[in-house]
Amino acid sequence: MSLREALNTIVQSVDGSLAAIIMAYDGIPIDEVAVEQSEFDMQLLSVEYATVLKEIKRAIDVIKMGDLEEVSITTARTCVVVRVLNDDLFSALILNRDGNIGKGRYLLKLKSYEMLRELS
Repeated sequence: MSLREALNTIVQSVDGSLAAIIMAYDGIPIDEVAVEQSEFDMQLLSVEYATVLKEIKRAIDVIKMGDLEEVSITTARTCVVVRVLNDDLFSALILNRDGNIGKGRYLLKLKSYEMLRELS
């Protein structure tokens, strides 16, 4: 299964999904899938969240709490679930606030193994 197919499966299977992306921590997108009615700038969101994730990773390294696996950021309009793929890449699912966050987290974790195999 290709990266795009994995992302598309997640977006199509989770109610309220707006987009899914694989991105490097330096802000370079690897692949993405978005629904047509998405009203936000996914590139800007992803780049800004990549910066935040780098800071979270640094903090976790300093306090020696183990490796970062997942982060969820919920705002008044959206929920972003981020899953770390490796030291260089992460995947993110952007949902409406009332989207099925639990299923999104589950599928993002499940598909992360397939995405890692594809990236190897």
